Amino acid sequence: MALASFAASLPIAAATAVVRTRAAVVRRAMSSSSSVSAGSQARVGVVQMTSVGDLDANYATCSRLTKEAAAAGVKFLCFPEVFSFIGSKDGESVKIAESLDGPIMQRYCSLANDSSMWLSLGGFQEKGPDDSHQYNTHVLIDDSGKVRSSYRKIHLFDVDVPGNMVYKESRFTTAGDTVVAADSPFGRLGLTVCYDLRFPEIYQCLRFKHQAQVLLVPSAFTKVTGEAHWEILLRARAIETQCYVIAAAQAGKHNEKRESYGDSIIIDPWGVVIARLPDRLSTGFAVADIDLSKVEAVRTKMPISEQRKFDSILKSSSL
Repeated sequence: MALASFAASLPIAAATAVVRTRAAVVRRAMSSSSSVSAGSQARVGVVQMTSVGDLDANYATCSRLTKEAAAAGVKFLCFPEVFSFIGSKDGESVKIAESLDGPIMQRYCSLANDSSMWLSLGGFQEKGPDDSHQYNTHVLIDDSGKVRSSYRKIHLFDVDVPGNMVYKESRFTTAGDTVVAADSPFGRLGLTVCYDLRFPEIYQCLRFKHQAQVLLVPSAFTKVTGEAHWEILLRARAIETQCYVIAAAQAGKHNEKRESYGDSIIIDPWGVVIARLPDRLSTGFAVADIDLSKVEAVRTKMPISEQRKFDSILKSSSL
C-alpha cells in the first residue's frame, strides 16, 4: 500500500497522510502533541468504513481502527455517520436507539479511555422524544472516556435522489435545533452531520458566531450525490470559513438497499486536500497533522471576518 500524500504551493502546506486499508498499515513515527498551539501540530485521523446491521461487528471494526490509529500517533479520530449501526429495514435503527449514557455509547467511551484518544462519533442513534423517533446525534468523547459534547442533526435527509431512491429521514428521526461548537486540544470544533453540508449557514454560524477552527462532517453520502457534490461542497465549506474540515465517510454496500459513496477526507483552511484514503471503498483511516497557526495565517491574510457585511445588512433590511 502506497503512502498517500499531497503537497500544495498555496499558503497552507499539505500535511503527510498516513493510510490504513484492509491490505496493510502504513505508519510513520512522529512526535505528536496533545494540544494545538501556534507553531505546533496535532495528529488527527479520519475513518472510512462500511457499517452493517450488527452492533458487535461495527464495534469490532471501530475498536481495531482506533487501536491502529493510536499506534500511528493519532490523538483525535473521526468516525462517519451511523458508525455503530445501519439497518436494512425501516425502523430498525429506532429499535436499537439508546440514550448517551446507555451501554452502546458507554462501550465507545471505554474505547476512547483505553486508547487515550478523543473520538468524534457521528450519527449515533440516540433515543428520541417518543418510541417512534430517534435523534441522529454527533457525539464527541475525550481521551478519558467522557462525553464532552453532542449535536443533534438539524437538517434531515428527505430527498428523492435522481436515478436512485427516495429517502425520508424525518419518518423516524427528530431534527435537532441547536448549533454546537466545543473546545478541544485540537482547536474549537464545529459539530455537524452529513446533509448539513448542503446548508452553508450552519457553517457560517459555527465560524463567525462560535469561533470554530475545525469543522467535523461525519457522513453517509449516497453514491449518486457523493459523485456529484461531496468533495466540492467540503472544499467550499473549508474555503468560506477558513477552517480545517474533517469528513469521515461511510463507503460501499451496507445491504441490498443502501450504498454509500466513501472518500473520507481532510481539508485545510485554504481548501487543499491534505489527506484521504487511496480509494473510496477500503475500510481504514487517513492521517494529517493540523496546525492552528495555519488557520490564523489564512484569516490574517484574508480577513473576511472583519469585512463581512451580511449581518449588518440583514438587520437593516426591510425584507
